[in-house]
Amino acid sequence: MPRREGNDLREVLSRSSRPFYGWWIVVAAMMVTFAAGPGQSFMFTVFIDPIIEDTGYSRTALSSIYAAGTIISALAVMIVSRMSDRRGPRAMLMVIGAIFGLACIALSLATGMVVMAIALALLRGLGQGAMPVNGSLLVSQWFIHRRGRAMAIMGLGGALTIAVMPNLGQFLIGLLDWRGAYFTLGLMVWAIVLPLGIFVIRNRPEDMGLFPDGARDLPEDEVRRIRRAQSSPRPEVLKTFDFWALAFPMAIPALVDTALIFHQVALFSRQGLSPEVAARVFVPFAVASALTGLLAGFVVERTGPTPLFVINMGIFIAAILMLQVISTPFLASVYAVILGCAMGMQQIGARYTWPYYYGRQGLGQVQGSAMMVMISATAVGPLAFASMAEGVSYGAAYVALLALLALAAFLRLIYRVQPA
Repeated sequence: MPRREGNDLREVLSRSSRPFYGWWIVVAAMMVTFAAGPGQSFMFTVFIDPIIEDTGYSRTALSSIYAAGTIISALAVMIVSRMSDRRGPRAMLMVIGAIFGLACIALSLATGMVVMAIALALLRGLGQGAMPVNGSLLVSQWFIHRRGRAMAIMGLGGALTIAVMPNLGQFLIGLLDWRGAYFTLGLMVWAIVLPLGIFVIRNRPEDMGLFPDGARDLPEDEVRRIRRAQSSPRPEVLKTFDFWALAFPMAIPALVDTALIFHQVALFSRQGLSPEVAARVFVPFAVASALTGLLAGFVVERTGPTPLFVINMGIFIAAILMLQVISTPFLASVYAVILGCAMGMQQIGARYTWPYYYGRQGLGQVQGSAMMVMISATAVGPLAFASMAEGVSYGAAYVALLALLALAAFLRLIYRVQPA
């Protein structure tokens, strides 16, 4: 049990004069989110054409390798996240960071489909899944009432990596080729994640004699959740309807944005825009994502996640419609801003939803299962979009994305899950 504050005035003043350590955890989680960039779709999009030219794989074949590796990784994410409940996010982040850096190096050395699929599975499972999930777990443990804004600040790491990584990747490809670029990125991951795990990150405020939000005690609803968890263990979330009522709609925007970002260079090329423009628009994309994420972090603390989610689907729909008319770099930037707003809002909603409904106890099981579903959707997105675009038409592929987004909003509106 954490040590409670007494009546000693000096102790009270001493505690109030120091910044709450949870904000250092938020900064560390933000940097972990930034370091996860080499495993994200927006990073891989600038590597697709160089890899195709080097290996001779078709775009569909590469999408299939990407999808297969991503699906395999989804199961690994669920296992790793459950281990975080037992071992703590700190230990898991150090292990994950070490393996993630090694996966970047393995991809740079891959010479066949099997090795490339394994490397991509590790990159997707750890970069898109396990690293951000453990960062969210940390923030969820350290904050309750201010969780939305803390998640928003953490999300700045995602916006920063979106702004920096594609352009850094493009620069490194030109300097070293795509293999040398990923080797360098692996070294960068080690340099960021491992020192944070050793010197900064701590699992829970209770480990340091503190309470979430820097409060003097746990809030009553959190005490009730702890007692309920101790008296009746949580059922396997994958077997509950409430979990799927949240996870399925939330997987749809992940499928959509991954499909759009994975094929961004090709989609821009169809509109007469160069790969350089496709990479540059990630800067306004990132700025819009960061600002929208910050705003959404404060808003969701007041509204809850469902209204935010419905608005989010509308913004995604607007982005897809805008994509149809981009013909200049300026219009491409407008599209990037709209998509960035959608993704910034989506990321805050996804991070906030699970602790909002399930609390802090055993959260790794819940978020890991949710991330497994989401990663599976991101595996399907690029392949399904490419197959429909090449087999039917790009118009049909866009209509399918629009229909899915409308379905997601409808499902969240007709069934409301109650917080535990």
